[in-house]
Amino acid sequence: MDEPYATSQPLFDTFQRQITYARLAVTSACNLRCGYCLSEAHEPATLHQPLLSTAELCTIIELLAKHGIQKLRFTGGEPLLRSDIVALIAMARQHSSIRTIGLTTNGLLLLPLLPRLLDAGLDSVNLSLDTLNRHRYFQITRRDLFPQAEAALHALLATPSLSVKLNVVMLRGINSDELTGFVELTKEHNITVRFLELQPFDDHQIWKTGRFLRADRLEEMLLHAYPALQRVQGEATQHFSYCLSNYKGALAIIPAYTRAFCEQCNRLRITSSGKLISCLYEKDGLELLPLLRNGAKPEEFAALLQQAVLRKPANGHQRHTGAVRTSMSEIGG
Repeated sequence: MDEPYATSQPLFDTFQRQITYARLAVTSACNLRCGYCLSEAHEPATLHQPLLSTAELCTIIELLAKHGIQKLRFTGGEPLLRSDIVALIAMARQHSSIRTIGLTTNGLLLLPLLPRLLDAGLDSVNLSLDTLNRHRYFQITRRDLFPQAEAALHALLATPSLSVKLNVVMLRGINSDELTGFVELTKEHNITVRFLELQPFDDHQIWKTGRFLRADRLEEMLLHAYPALQRVQGEATQHFSYCLSNYKGALAIIPAYTRAFCEQCNRLRITSSGKLISCLYEKDGLELLPLLRNGAKPEEFAALLQQAVLRKPANGHQRHTGAVRTSMSEIGG
């Protein structure tokens, strides 16, 4: 088919960083209750009346494609809870300017959907899995669903066409002794295991309980267990990236809180309520929902989108250190 979605105007911020990566949170609902993200009392939006319809999300995807977004990641909440997720990925695949389509998921609903997701054009999956132990999985997620998560991991490892990353939030005294177990997954599998610092976005401040593990401490632990660990060049958000000789996969540490990569940030986020934010720490953003429902013209969208990107700070972490959000599920993990 003809390409109806050619890039019209790439997005650059004040610091001449081109914005090429968007994270689209398609829901705030989740089927887990990880203590660092959602409390049991937190009631996320249900999917019976999604804030953004399929058509509205498709319009947002088209808008992003027209303005130079090359990498699009579907997040949540748990994005696989949306019944239209396959259709959304297929629609994104129609845009030749979007080169990479990714999905961040806990994997619980992945197995029956995986063939359709692949057919729709999915390129990569980030699987959120903080432990390889069933008891600890329940301790962290408050749901006894580890067999489903483990099955999703095995299915992804057996799908060579996908780029697979494992996101592991490291929690002192809970899963910090599983470091080597996760590393060993990379010995026979071409997977990137990423150890993440805890984010201070939660409604009961779990990050103040002594569970927080700094990125530099994680690196010390890795080097102690694997003295031959070699640091390599990683992605902009992977401040610490490593490989081991004779291991097929790779390792990374994401300094999600003590971050040192804000200056290289090339992303924006769309929240599940339809707000575009240029920085994880931004309180205000561009409300897309009224524009979508009031029939805004393409040129109006373009102007407002560029204005939103121009508000992107050089270092959002420094500017918004005191900002607290109820949950990461509100803005997309």
